[in-house]
Amino acid sequence: MSQLFSPITLAGQTFANRIVVAPMCQYSAVHGDAGDWHLAHVGHLAMSGAALVVVEATAVEAIGRITHGDLGLYGDENEAALHRVLGFCRRYGSAKLGIQLAHAGRKASSQVPWAGGRALSPDQDPWPTISASAVPFAEGWHVPAEATQADLERIVTAFRRAAERSVRLGFELIELHAAHGYLLHQFLSPISNRRTDRYGGSLENRMRIPLQVAEAVREVCPAEIVLGARITGSDWIAGGIDVAEAATLASELKARGCDYVDVTSGGIAMNAKIEIGPGYQVPFADEIRRRTGIPVWSVGLIVTPEHAEEIVASGRSDMVALARTIMDEPHWPWEAARRLGAEVERPSQYARAAPKHWPGAAYKNPGQATRIAAE
Repeated sequence: MSQLFSPITLAGQTFANRIVVAPMCQYSAVHGDAGDWHLAHVGHLAMSGAALVVVEATAVEAIGRITHGDLGLYGDENEAALHRVLGFCRRYGSAKLGIQLAHAGRKASSQVPWAGGRALSPDQDPWPTISASAVPFAEGWHVPAEATQADLERIVTAFRRAAERSVRLGFELIELHAAHGYLLHQFLSPISNRRTDRYGGSLENRMRIPLQVAEAVREVCPAEIVLGARITGSDWIAGGIDVAEAATLASELKARGCDYVDVTSGGIAMNAKIEIGPGYQVPFADEIRRRTGIPVWSVGLIVTPEHAEEIVASGRSDMVALARTIMDEPHWPWEAARRLGAEVERPSQYARAAPKHWPGAAYKNPGQATRIAAE
């Protein structure tokens, strides 16, 4: 039996397989509101055969958006717009639905990637940014304000309120974004956190705000809603976060009711030297799982079904989260099931394309197609 297609239970939720559609920013919202693009994008992925689809990084306050096009969940209009999208997903899709709550911090007020991805210029309607310290992300970026105690209390409350909206919307899972150089990561990393008060210096101090956010969100989430966090396994910079610190954070999150961690890396600064290759972040997840016992997800250059199967079957990760892999091939789970000898749920309207109903499925394997033609 394929381990990738075996069920798994986290908190009160059982997922049909170990495939997660990772949150992928689309930069296509208007004033934080989801629109037709999200209906098509998330709706299609909900029909992909993956057990879980996590909606993109969603800002908990307006200044926490990366770009003008970021999704938000800080107002009634945002909530109503997402409700429409989720209604479609539940009507036609089989995947359970999660949301990633985020605050961009010093990486906010930037251009969408296809416009350059740099800090917004004065004529592009920029807004003030905030961070752990008044240190810009890179040369030419806005200098953020150092967060005051009042700012921190507001931010924790914003995460709590966004979580309350997420619960009302019926999400089965909530993920806190504490990686990729965004605000919670900015507090965690010595690269961006230069504070000398109770929020800076030691790892205990640097973890304080992310852990307060986790506590606040857990308080408003029923036990059956899965709570997790995306964390960094390495900053890939000397003096930054390493896997030992990441494991300590994971342990503290587990103690506060987090049910898993989604392990990624990098993003805190542009000068990071990242060693990229297939599954390059799996060792971080594996080590964190070994040290803490918390369930882990692996993400990053997991491309083939066979590789995903090996990661799960070897016990190095409990689930695999696919981003650009599934953006490139939205029906990747269908192909993975075919190649690994498993079954995956499809919409009734697409059932005729399943291998047991469609002879053409055999021709998707070039070797098999050649043999059939020869016969």
